[in-house]
Amino acid sequence: MKGVAMYYTVKTMLDQGKSISGIARDLDIDRKTVRNIRDRVKNGEIKTPVIKKPSKLDPYKDIILDYIDQELSAVLIYEKLVEEKRVDITYSGVKKYVRKLRGPKHPHVPIVSPPAKEAQVDFGYAGYFNNGTKKVKTWIFCMRLSYSRYDYYELVIDQSIPTFIRCHINAFEYFGGVPEIVKIDNLKAGVLEANFYEPEIQHEYASMLSYYGSSPIPCKVRKPEEKGKVESGIKYVKNNFLKGLKTKNLSEAREKLRDWMDNKCNKRVHGTTRKVPVEEFYKKEKPCLLKLPAERYETYVVEKRRVNRYGHISFRYNHYSVPHEYIGEEVSLKAGRDILKIYSKNYTEIALHPLNKGTGNFITNEDHINDIKKRKGAVYYEEKCREIGDGAVSFLNNLKS
Repeated sequence: MKGVAMYYTVKTMLDQGKSISGIARDLDIDRKTVRNIRDRVKNGEIKTPVIKKPSKLDPYKDIILDYIDQELSAVLIYEKLVEEKRVDITYSGVKKYVRKLRGPKHPHVPIVSPPAKEAQVDFGYAGYFNNGTKKVKTWIFCMRLSYSRYDYYELVIDQSIPTFIRCHINAFEYFGGVPEIVKIDNLKAGVLEANFYEPEIQHEYASMLSYYGSSPIPCKVRKPEEKGKVESGIKYVKNNFLKGLKTKNLSEAREKLRDWMDNKCNKRVHGTTRKVPVEEFYKKEKPCLLKLPAERYETYVVEKRRVNRYGHISFRYNHYSVPHEYIGEEVSLKAGRDILKIYSKNYTEIALHPLNKGTGNFITNEDHINDIKKRKGAVYYEEKCREIGDGAVSFLNNLKS
């Protein structure tokens, strides 16, 4: 589990009032680890992990998985990649990658989750579609309830953080409830790889799930069986929906995906459970899901800025003030529909402004400016008194007291 991901997972579960023993049991970690993270939470420590460099074979992952399904050896897979796909790679590199995808050679006991306990999420590449003006790359988001295998799919044109969060919200509303935990993959693709493990993004994702009463739990490293349910869901939608889709119009494809999801995918007999997902969902899982809140979670744009020498940051062609002590520092902002929140490095809120819809405007909190004036005034008079002499300095100190 990623360091920052673990930090926010434990933090969220602590905020929900869960015990140290309960958290340790759910995350399969030692209670001492939970206590250490609890102490780090109190001290405001956040460490951003180093993201591993992607493999040269990642763009060919789906092709390699198909070769593995055909029971081709690593040697044959290597030859096909070099001869047919013109991939510049060594045999040892292919051998290691194939071994990683195949997972452990020994059999494992399938992980059975109680109803409403867990959902798994992931993205899968879906190819190019026409959005009305041009061809765009698309991906399919999948959330699968682990007990019933009831699926939610959405065709999107990016893998940004706002899209990732919005897809979660849409899935919860499709289910009519929320699972206790959401198990995420390692998120190796697209924008998610670049910034998902930034503290600000982790905080926003954890805040969204916390709003719905849920918690994020990344899959454990070297345990591919833990995310097998959602990966099989991605494979299923590719082989059964995308291969049979006759349109390349994005709007039409989205409508057909929803119809396929409602009337075919969730109504077929699942290959592993040998049960119908929609029947298991309504009989046993939906009654156990957490209830949706009265209002939808408001999504935010999360970005970083550096405070200029006038004590302002810029956002969408306007300028917003912050307290003077943050001049020159990097801060984070969260922009919703109507408000802009600004946070320090340790994610403490330092400013709140109404979001201005115009351009070129300065939105300034007078307290921020007064602090600067007071600070400059005090420094000015102290310097002048020192120039005059010790008597003037003593007189100034008596005035302060």
